[in-house]
Amino acid sequence: MHLHREGTPTLLLVTTVSCFGLFALMQWPVLPQPIAFVIGAALVAVWAIVIWFFRVPSRTVPSNDAHVLSPADGKVVAIEEVHEAEYFNDKRVQVSIFMSPLNVHVNYYPLSGTTSYARYHPGKYLVAWHPKSSTENERSTVVTKHPKHGEVLFRQIAGALARRICTYSKPSVPAQQGQEFGFIKFGSRVDVLLPLDARVTVNLGDRVQGSVSVIAQFPG
Repeated sequence: MHLHREGTPTLLLVTTVSCFGLFALMQWPVLPQPIAFVIGAALVAVWAIVIWFFRVPSRTVPSNDAHVLSPADGKVVAIEEVHEAEYFNDKRVQVSIFMSPLNVHVNYYPLSGTTSYARYHPGKYLVAWHPKSSTENERSTVVTKHPKHGEVLFRQIAGALARRICTYSKPSVPAQQGQEFGFIKFGSRVDVLLPLDARVTVNLGDRVQGSVSVIAQFPG
């Protein structure tokens, strides 16, 4: 496991504040000892939470061209047929994964191929499970085209706490199943838009692991 590069500014700030706070509590003991202890413990806890949030675990990717892997850690909160209006302008099967602040927030390519579309959209910060968050929140859309199975769209969606979506995908650049394509800071959601003939292999409420869990399978 290592720490994600997107966390460097936050980690430097939190580490500096925590170290200065602990130094001040020890150097100038003006507060009653129980209060000083609580403040010190809170500083250490915040530092540990930030470290935990930006963790990047080591994982073995079960690569398979017939499978669509989960792009994120979290809970499956929606499986439904929808009209996708941004890119396909037709019906797709949508699988939505909600990422809590405690989940790993790295996002992974669900399949291999070539990036055929990548676009960022500024927007609102509705709670990530709100029905309109897919179209009104800050979001970033990526489409990967597999040479045999066609295109799959996946969309990073900011939540009420998320204030920065990082997407590294660029059009015409190869995509490798299980490799990182982005990061979302704090609570958020990722939607995957699949062809209608894809077989979804997860159920509502399932907990999935990014780059590991199989969420759908292509026909044949």
